[in-house]
Amino acid sequence: MFLADVKNGSPVVVGVKQSQKAIARDQAAGVLIALDADEHVTGPVKDLCEAKGIVVETVPTMQELGRACGIHVGASVATVLQTR
Repeated sequence: MFLADVKNGSPVVVGVKQSQKAIARDQAAGVLIALDADEHVTGPVKDLCEAKGIVVETVPTMQELGRACGIHVGASVATVLQTR
């Protein structure tokens, strides 16, 4: 669901810190997390999403998530931003 949005050009922030900021500011529509990312990296994002009621979608690999976001490296977390 959200992965298709990212591939179709929806606004997105990439990375743990930027995602945490967007979630805390209630700007997140949904979060993508790579299954092969380290749990100690993604765990705090998952916890924040649970607390804020944000939907989390998983992507098989960091490489696939990075590619979908238009970057040339892997990404552990990406957040699709709300459009207002």
